Amino acid sequence: MTEQRTPRILIIAGSDSGGGAGIQADIKTVTMLGGHAMTAITAVTAQNSLGVDAVHPVPAEIVLAQIESVIADFGVDAIKIGMIGSAFTARMVADRLEALEPRVPLVFDPVMVATTGAALADDATIAAFGRLMDLATITTPNLPELVRLTGKEDPVEGALGLVSAHRCAVLVKGGHDEGEAVADALIEEDNLTSWQGTRIETPHSHGTGCTLASAIAVGLAQGKRLADAVAVARQFVRLALLEAPGLGQGHGPMGHGRVRLDVGGSPRLNQVTVTGKDYAAQVAFYRKLGLTQIVDSPVNGYARFETFGGATFSVQIDPDEDISPTTAVYFECDDLDNRVEALARSGLVFEHGPRDQPWLWREARLRDPAGNIVFLYRAGEARRFPPWRMAEG
Repeated sequence: MTEQRTPRILIIAGSDSGGGAGIQADIKTVTMLGGHAMTAITAVTAQNSLGVDAVHPVPAEIVLAQIESVIADFGVDAIKIGMIGSAFTARMVADRLEALEPRVPLVFDPVMVATTGAALADDATIAAFGRLMDLATITTPNLPELVRLTGKEDPVEGALGLVSAHRCAVLVKGGHDEGEAVADALIEEDNLTSWQGTRIETPHSHGTGCTLASAIAVGLAQGKRLADAVAVARQFVRLALLEAPGLGQGHGPMGHGRVRLDVGGSPRLNQVTVTGKDYAAQVAFYRKLGLTQIVDSPVNGYARFETFGGATFSVQIDPDEDISPTTAVYFECDDLDNRVEALARSGLVFEHGPRDQPWLWREARLRDPAGNIVFLYRAGEARRFPPWRMAEG
């Protein structure tokens, strides 16, 4: 087995007390993508989905002390810089990172204005961004930030100017543009990569820039090509937008917590399909188990369900298929005994109720209408970390 080291991501950015953007969004993103987030907080803000009420910059020496402390002990595989706090802090951080050996990928998100419209960087700070772009692998401005950095209304012209002046790649993000389509373009010194997508209509988009930049940093730390890291990061942001929990009265946070099964390491087991003969019976059975149906296509004999955590499960109807139940499907339930009792009272027939097994799982067994074997079980840590787990290496 090849050892997969956890990517160490240093995040230099401000804190968002509402948890939607800034350090909080960065930590959630890095964690969900399998990295370890380390932080140097540049500013403390009082904010929520409606706006920023107060900003308190952290002294530059404390920012540098945080950087020194984590690098000295943990090391670092990639760096993400967001809200920098002040021009002096920007220059001090640039001096420190310029001396870093070995150099690691650096993603710079030139935060200037919050989603709610509050200014998070003054003119002097923006003028100091040039030093950070000189060190960056990639800079990720949104369209208003790109205009502010370059003075150019044409985004491609502005991005090309930054690439030429600072020798870093620039991701031109189209989220602030108008229309149903969203186009992003990665402009490098010798290459251009573009992506097209349909706009996700939601007011809960606070922290998209922070999330995207941190996700790119994780990808680079994992050794991905820049374009591949951007592609995965874009997908993570889109899914987090779709999973937004609807919190707050204004621009609420995204839903980072249910995205890990959709992007990240490969291969991932996140979808299982079984065959059945009676569409209505199969759908009714799995809905009764507690799965959420997300695709209903009786004409095609296909239904898909979602489970907690984001894994999906499907039934495909084929009346002529000879179904041989040689594989069992397991659904883990923390409330196993109570759930089995309630399902039995509702009319589902179990071949046996919850039993403790020698492999440290507790299982109840039944069959779906097509005869496929289904277990409801509870394993806890014994699923992935049984006492007899093989040593890695």
